[in-house]
Amino acid sequence: MKLDRMDGLKRTRYCGTLRTEDAGNSVTVCGWIQRQRDLGGLIFADLRDRTGIVQLAFDDNTDRDIFEKASALRSEYVVMASGTVRQRSSVNNDIPTGEIEIEVTCLKILGVSQTPPFEILNDSNANEELRLRYRYLDLRRPNLQKNIMLRHKVTKVTRDYFDENGFIEIETPTLIKSTPEGARDYLVPSRIHKGSFFALPQSPQLYKQLLMLSGFDRYMQIARCYRDEDLRADRQPEFTQIDLEMSFVEPEDIYSIAEGYIKRLFKEVLNVDISTPLPRLTYTEAMNDYGSDKPDTRFDMKIRDISDIAESCGFGVFSDTVRNGGTVRAINAKNAAGVYTRKEIDKLTEEAKGIGAKGLAFMRWAEETPTCSFAKFMTDEEMNAIYERMDFEKGDVVLIVADRKKTALAVLGALRLTVAKRMGIIPEGKYNFLWITEFPFFEYNEDTGSWDAMHHPFTAPLDECIQYLDSAPEKVFAKAYDLVLNGIELSSGSIRITDPELQSRMFKALGLSEEEAHEKFGFLTDAFKYGAPPHGGMGIGLDRLVMLMCGCDSLRDIIAFPKVSNSSELMSGAPSEVDSLQLAELAISLTDAAKPEQQ
Repeated sequence: MKLDRMDGLKRTRYCGTLRTEDAGNSVTVCGWIQRQRDLGGLIFADLRDRTGIVQLAFDDNTDRDIFEKASALRSEYVVMASGTVRQRSSVNNDIPTGEIEIEVTCLKILGVSQTPPFEILNDSNANEELRLRYRYLDLRRPNLQKNIMLRHKVTKVTRDYFDENGFIEIETPTLIKSTPEGARDYLVPSRIHKGSFFALPQSPQLYKQLLMLSGFDRYMQIARCYRDEDLRADRQPEFTQIDLEMSFVEPEDIYSIAEGYIKRLFKEVLNVDISTPLPRLTYTEAMNDYGSDKPDTRFDMKIRDISDIAESCGFGVFSDTVRNGGTVRAINAKNAAGVYTRKEIDKLTEEAKGIGAKGLAFMRWAEETPTCSFAKFMTDEEMNAIYERMDFEKGDVVLIVADRKKTALAVLGALRLTVAKRMGIIPEGKYNFLWITEFPFFEYNEDTGSWDAMHHPFTAPLDECIQYLDSAPEKVFAKAYDLVLNGIELSSGSIRITDPELQSRMFKALGLSEEEAHEKFGFLTDAFKYGAPPHGGMGIGLDRLVMLMCGCDSLRDIIAFPKVSNSSELMSGAPSEVDSLQLAELAISLTDAAKPEQQ
């Protein structure tokens, strides 16, 4: 088929913007054919662009050459059409343009298409791997286009808000020195400095602190970051962060700026009012109540401690656990007895064991009297005490874990989410923001018998905890904070250390010698010697934020060209082999294990 030229014809309207008030107007639209319906003397074609669909109409009044051209239209043909907007004889209430159509007087076919490997529909049943191989077609689907355009609006509001609040957007390097930040770096070999490597930044952390030392007291950047981690639904190897840092501030100042941003963003983009100030929980409170440092607070089902009741009870699993320094915790799934039969509870038990629990005790009240997996070992007084503590009523299911505190809380935190999803009690369209504050500075590693840092080494401890740095690491808490939305961590941040003496003590507490610390971070610690203002900041995950605002379950739905679980990109075939000449220039040779034919 010979393609038409545009011949100076220009689009005057987008397809999805036309309405009944446009009737009688002459318009020119462009886009892709969604479908064509040939009814003999009447042809209809749905034309799609990023704003929506409009119907093109061809009938007895249409020029015969144009009518024949319309009969040749197929799905995904690229066309330009001019004509007059008119009322439709049969209204389609499923689309915003369903009351009008365009009586076409000029039709140009600008591009033809083979039959696509899947139909371009919101509810496409094509498997995800196929859609990602043809991502440029997948991105034509209206729901994905809507997500990408919402992301654009989020970034625009972001820049506007921070600009209005005195922040300066500054780009930081993408090729940087490799420094330990908690995940594996992506490394980039240097051709000039053979044997040496750049790293792609896991965050702009060190550079934004240097900007504070440089006098730019309010910095922000929509920054690309990279971490060589195993992927999941809310994690990609490359991601975007709304990064900010402020000088001469305390945590309250950062909370205020972040909350103002969230309030503005949700109102402008979704027309949703977010009430501020946002609620806060300390890390300890969050773990005790929800078993997670990123709790979903859209539903209740808090964890309760029944260790004091269990300590001297007749059930040895409970009492022995408490006597050995453990704990007994429980959650009450209200009105769950009809869903969680004994067989279903057995499945929960297997899930609990998979997370690390030794078992799962339960109470279920489905009939006139409750059933309980441990009642025969307990007195009536002990059972009644548990009933009262757990607010146990007819219709409820109580799940109980006896174990080390860390394990018990983690297991019940996970089961809490499993049960809530199964019960359908997590409300949709609700946005529960939450600050988590006062994180532990160190975490005990039972495998090595040592204390590991939970944060990057420039995170400041709470002033009252500094005295315990060398003697009691379990008593040290950080000036660190996370912003959580609906059970997903959106942001983490902290006040930074600027006192060289305290920084030296921190490196020592983290097991870094003076030489190691200077080798890894000397360019920053040297800068501290020249007058460092107190400062702090945070990084907000743009991808996760947009994912939640769009109501999606995966980051792949809000990223134009995402990676899959093995970190590859199916459409382009990245990562790929490079030829031997490129490797030779970099002074790199592959071992037998790394060569493709050996894999």
